[in-house]
Amino acid sequence: MTVARTWSVALTGLEGTMVEVEADLSKQTPEFRIIGLPDKALGEAVQRVHNACDNSELPLPRRRLTVNLSPAGLPKQGAGFDLAIAIASLATEGGMDAASVATTVHLGELGLDGRLRPVPGVLPAVIAAHRRGFTRVVVPEANRREAELVEDMRVTGAATLAEVARLHGAEVDVPEVAAIPPEAPVPEERGEHLDLSEVIGQGEAVDALLVAAAGGHHIMMSGPPGAGKTMLARRLPGILPPLDRDAALAVASVRSLSGDPITSLSHLPPFEAPHHTASVAALIGGGSRIIRPGAIARATEGVLFLDEAGEFPGSALDALRQPLENGYIEIHRSGQTAEFPARFQLVLATNPCPCGDYGVRGGSCTCAPYAIRRYQSKLSGPLLDRVDIELAMTRVSVAHMSSGSVTTTAAARERVIEARDRAAWILRDTDWRTTSQIKGSWLRQGPFAPEPAVRRPLDNALARGTLTLRSYDRVLRIAWACATLAGRDRLALDDIGRALYLKKGIRT
Repeated sequence: MTVARTWSVALTGLEGTMVEVEADLSKQTPEFRIIGLPDKALGEAVQRVHNACDNSELPLPRRRLTVNLSPAGLPKQGAGFDLAIAIASLATEGGMDAASVATTVHLGELGLDGRLRPVPGVLPAVIAAHRRGFTRVVVPEANRREAELVEDMRVTGAATLAEVARLHGAEVDVPEVAAIPPEAPVPEERGEHLDLSEVIGQGEAVDALLVAAAGGHHIMMSGPPGAGKTMLARRLPGILPPLDRDAALAVASVRSLSGDPITSLSHLPPFEAPHHTASVAALIGGGSRIIRPGAIARATEGVLFLDEAGEFPGSALDALRQPLENGYIEIHRSGQTAEFPARFQLVLATNPCPCGDYGVRGGSCTCAPYAIRRYQSKLSGPLLDRVDIELAMTRVSVAHMSSGSVTTTAAARERVIEARDRAAWILRDTDWRTTSQIKGSWLRQGPFAPEPAVRRPLDNALARGTLTLRSYDRVLRIAWACATLAGRDRLALDDIGRALYLKKGIRT
């Protein structure tokens, strides 16, 4: 009895589990069977592997071949195990370096002609293998650049099964065939060419955007069509600090799992803007067979922009409440639970009514009162309580048309970076690094708690019932963002007043 072993990776969300692929050859009725909780796509690997081996002049032995995917109790999904199954099966009869096969991780789908097809999730799979101490991985050529983003890994990109077999010492002719190319990257609007200097007549909104960026705070912009809400939102990623390597890898891993081709590591914070017809699953993530990340996971470390927020289903908006608090989302399905990061800045843009002219100077609203109430009720109180900054915007008047913003994106980014560095210094003895992360007890009772005279306007608003205790803490966080942006390491009365205005439009 000959047993050959190699390795692959099973992904549950972004978490990868190493799977030992064991192939056993026994003298029984010829059969090829895969065991170890494979799903339907993985069960069909029997035929793909059989045909790919035959067409690569690497016929499988005509005896009973059993492939076990261990741990057997872990569900395995997808066609990414094809290559590992084929290599382990071929190695049962010898002819390959057993040590080489047993210390290499194999990822990839097989075509019937023996070529290797790209698979999603290669980056998080290679990261998982690296954390478990593996140093060598074989992937389809189309996934090679993605796998090479992981440092200290020997990555081999292969075009065919025969090429991988020869890599492990098999004597086989490698056909000269073109590797299957990667899919063309999906065009996405990047933030490098969007500058704040193009914003006209919205100086207060630009200042609020800087406060949101300095502290990582959520923001809602309300105003009529044409006020510049979308224009401002799309410029927010450009003024955020560049992502460090770990954050950039996390962003790329989520996009890889979503099926997007990854060829390089971007340090620009991501920007996601789902359409208002998006379902709860599209926002949060899910799937009946394979759990895929939603828009909030793809926006992690960046910005989630919900334009026309009043048109989104109420259930989809309310599903954001838990991720906004926790910074992650758990998706439960029968037999498995997947966790995705959800550390994003939420930007909501909404009109005052369905037609957009309710309460607008010079506008003529045609909406019925019940339609206005229904439209505004889409944004529930508990959701708005989690939004830090609420900004009312108006259309730009003629008087402001000749004046653009005096702040450029580059200058704003420098101010934001300085403010975040100052916040990190203030929070150096804690686990937090931005003002939006600070817990309420530290804000109210910690070493940097504001003096009673500074806190008095906030206490008065709480006593009047204008604020909840959660909003009270959020106003303090905004005040700290204003203070760090102004170069202070203590809260001043002006910071509290500015924060109250940004949160609820309350003037002190």
